[in-house]
Amino acid sequence: MASGVDFRIAARDGRARTGVLETPRGEIRTPAFMPVGTAATVKAMLPESVRATGADVLLGNTYHLMLRPGAERVARLGGLHRFMNWERPILTDSGGFQVMSLAELRKLGEEGVSFRSHVDGAMHHLSPERSMEIQRLLGSDIVMCFDECPALPAEEKAVAASMRLSMRWAERSRAAFGDRPGHALFGIVQGGVTRELREESAEALKAIGFDGYAIGGLAVGEGQAAMFGVLDYLPGALPEDRPRYLMGVGKPDDIVGGVLRGVDMFDCVLPTRSGRTGQALTRRGAVNIKNARHAEDPRPLDPDCACPCCRSYERAYLHHVFKAGEIIAAMLLTWHNLHYYQELMAGLRAAIAEGRLGRFVAEFEALRAEGDLEPV
Repeated sequence: MASGVDFRIAARDGRARTGVLETPRGEIRTPAFMPVGTAATVKAMLPESVRATGADVLLGNTYHLMLRPGAERVARLGGLHRFMNWERPILTDSGGFQVMSLAELRKLGEEGVSFRSHVDGAMHHLSPERSMEIQRLLGSDIVMCFDECPALPAEEKAVAASMRLSMRWAERSRAAFGDRPGHALFGIVQGGVTRELREESAEALKAIGFDGYAIGGLAVGEGQAAMFGVLDYLPGALPEDRPRYLMGVGKPDDIVGGVLRGVDMFDCVLPTRSGRTGQALTRRGAVNIKNARHAEDPRPLDPDCACPCCRSYERAYLHHVFKAGEIIAAMLLTWHNLHYYQELMAGLRAAIAEGRLGRFVAEFEALRAEGDLEPV
């Protein structure tokens, strides 16, 4: 199978890699963090602002966009890139996770999933073939195969049955995707935290053949230690010459741990959701801007950060506008958080390229242990 995109590894440091995933819409520098634009928008951000943070690629979601405004409508309006004013690469999730976590009256079978929309109560059916059709209508550059994602903890028998169903759906997704030059299809490894199931899943996906390989079914309640336990072996079971994507992860220390274990791509709602709920994510850890100690603090969130929020606004102002319910609070905190995440990724890429990843991680951990500095 000819790959729909070109992935080149430029340097390694231990199991960590840095490189470039080339698509017709532009390069994705890896390790990469993808801001989440679930409903064709990164919440509280303009597309130009997201790009200014250093993001190369955004994530959209099949489930949400099929419910509103509808994939066919997006296609009639010129595709998702034009619709949301983002001309660079877009990866779309298949909808499997959201069907598990959001949909009502879910009925799962071999053919697919029937469910009631959480938006308007209408009934829908999502199958591997329909998921591929929706993502084609959206114009996704990187398409995810349709899978089933059980919540953890769960009985091993149930996890095994779910994984094998996902592998059958992966084969159907591959067939339905077809040959689309310039577009990539990623398979998704499932299997909970059981090594034998994860390795069985990886082998099944490699036999089908994909442009990239995602690790799904983690960060769903199993805890960081169990997640890292899976990542200690699973990336090495995936093709060396294809990108590896850890879905829905995560916190900064999750990302650093994933990079150390050979993961290339990440996404998570944490930086945007935290921005809307008054939490700034900094190199010294989280800052809760709601706390009264910030009410008269003239310092920026992070004196070493060059984002527009830290360059121009004090903690006292951020505290005020958040407490007052002003929209600018979510805008500024989200901008800062996304800037910090992209700065972290750029630092990881440079450290791997220069063979100093161990020193970079030690400095990262030391700053987080130091914590946010108290006002003078």
